[in-house]
Amino acid sequence: MTTKTNTANRAGNTDTAPATTTATTTPTPASAVERAAETERTRAVVAEYLRRVADPEQGPEEIAAMYAEEVEWQIAPNPAVPWIRPRSTRADVVGHWVELAEHTVPEAGGASIDAFLVDGADAVLTGHLHGTLRATGKTFHSPFALRLTVADGEIVRHHIYEDSLGIAAACTPDAPGAEPAA
Repeated sequence: MTTKTNTANRAGNTDTAPATTTATTTPTPASAVERAAETERTRAVVAEYLRRVADPEQGPEEIAAMYAEEVEWQIAPNPAVPWIRPRSTRADVVGHWVELAEHTVPEAGGASIDAFLVDGADAVLTGHLHGTLRATGKTFHSPFALRLTVADGEIVRHHIYEDSLGIAAACTPDAPGAEPAA
């Protein structure tokens, strides 16, 4: 069903101002069903991605296989943290997981998910992540929000928002004579 609204200019003069038309479309039952099916497909892809990330038997290649060849991986880069930078290909995603494993202690890190919301092709997860750096022994804790977009069964967008400054502080060795970080 389409609703059209014509609007005249604020002075009420319909002679000199062209009418503006705003169309609002209410989904038909068929498109609502299609949207629900797309939502469930997205939920299944993201759930499989989360399963692979949580499974220590899954390596970087298996995790990256969930991504399209070209991906929009957005994160604010931080030169103090090797794995925190934008990515654009599936091979870059492999690199992320390799770099993360090289710099952190796998059994001393993880994430918890507070919310997992899906609408159509988009999923948003919020939660908390933590880890320990190999080089410094310091830990980091950060809330996060992750937006994933799925197309044709693959992740095409990965936008993550986290406390990259807190993670960078854990990557930075203490100055000689400084008190160790708590």
